[in-house]
Amino acid sequence: MTYVEGFLLAVPTANREAYREHAAKGLAMFRDFGVVRAVEGWGDDVPRGKVNDLWGAVQAAEDETVVFSWFEYPDRATRDAAGEKMMSDPRMEALVTDPPFDGKRMIWGGFESVSDVGRAGGAGYIDGIVLPLPADAKDAYAAFCERVGPVFLEHGAVRVMDAIADDVQDGAVTDFNRAVLREEGEVAAFGWVEWPDKAGRDAGWEKVMADPRMSGEDAPFDGKRMIFGGFVPLIDA
Repeated sequence: MTYVEGFLLAVPTANREAYREHAAKGLAMFRDFGVVRAVEGWGDDVPRGKVNDLWGAVQAAEDETVVFSWFEYPDRATRDAAGEKMMSDPRMEALVTDPPFDGKRMIWGGFESVSDVGRAGGAGYIDGIVLPLPADAKDAYAAFCERVGPVFLEHGAVRVMDAIADDVQDGAVTDFNRAVLREEGEVAAFGWVEWPDKAGRDAGWEKVMADPRMSGEDAPFDGKRMIFGGFVPLIDA
């Protein structure tokens, strides 16, 4: 199944176009390394949470915007090989020199997909989600996602992807584990919902929340520590 490398960043809002250009410069290189799809989502509707949120995950300031992005690989072996190539490719050195964001607060990690319904590509709007999951509940989570994913498609979504941490490391400043306030025996999960546009997303969520199949009673994770937000794609290639 698809292997996902997920990223969270805080980018100065004034640097939106500079960030888009920065990300676009690396596309050809990442394709060479085996990335089959790269998406950069610019924060548009990212709520503040009572317990944790995406803002806190990357320690974003008021003049910054949260970015939710990912690479898709055909498998982990391709992703691991890509990481080795990046370390020696001179194009990578040029890309990481003077980036338009604070790289020390960038979060990244590898995730193995457990549910992927719908079609990929061409999303007009994205809901990004990160949550804590008991490590022994991976099968239950996969079953839960396989059940609720089609409900989103019925209500207008075009794709729903859910993945579980497979290669997520603790960072010096920020990381996925801190983002979800990970407790002993838990792992992070990373996923997203793709919509045709924001209007479809807003209307879709109203229907999803009213759907009796979405009670959440069988959700095998702590929803109070789930962090999420809506994003406009800057790049989808």
